Amino acid sequence: MGRSNVFDLLGPIMVGPSSSHTAGAVRLGAMARKILGEEPVEGTLSLHGSFAKTGKGHGTNLALIAGLLGMAPDDERIPEAINIAKDLGLNFGFKIADLGDVHPNTVKFELLGKTGCHAQVVGSSIGGGTIVIREINDFKVEIRGDYPTLVILHQDLPGLVAQVALLLATAQTNIARMLVSREKRGAQALMVLETDELVDDAVLVLMRRLPKIYQVLAIEPLE
Repeated sequence: MGRSNVFDLLGPIMVGPSSSHTAGAVRLGAMARKILGEEPVEGTLSLHGSFAKTGKGHGTNLALIAGLLGMAPDDERIPEAINIAKDLGLNFGFKIADLGDVHPNTVKFELLGKTGCHAQVVGSSIGGGTIVIREINDFKVEIRGDYPTLVILHQDLPGLVAQVALLLATAQTNIARMLVSREKRGAQALMVLETDELVDDAVLVLMRRLPKIYQVLAIEPLE
């Protein structure tokens, strides 16, 4: 049986007419911001399917930008999100795109952060405010934002996954779910680990010191 949360049972507390097009869109933007790892200053948002056809009427454009600004689905400032973003210097644009065989409520974020970090994130709002991140920088993933999550970019070498798992085990941090996605074009891979509790900063420091680990991103659960 798959995991469920309060959104599956009751629906989210939110500002906006639609849990899928508004609350879910806020959560997608918020997760994209977390994956970028810093405040975004520039972004292109490609809307697919129902997001492209009916999203504006449901406030999806406002909700996605609100999430990028770090707002929650019940934030009363969501209707003013685009104006707030402009005041803060966040440059963004929307376009319609065919993202392939994906859920109709899907968006692709192409983001630039304030220190020059880049992130490409594809995610879907699948109902009741629930989301799934499907892709990070061309790596296939499945992240719902329910658990603390580690996203680790590394060279695809034997034993590296075991080293990361050993560090977590030594710190008595339980792994709830793990996925390793391999890049088609080269020898890199993306390790995604959901844990039962937040990973201690000292453990993150040790992970970043492991040979052939290029990036370790710790993502807190969504609200």
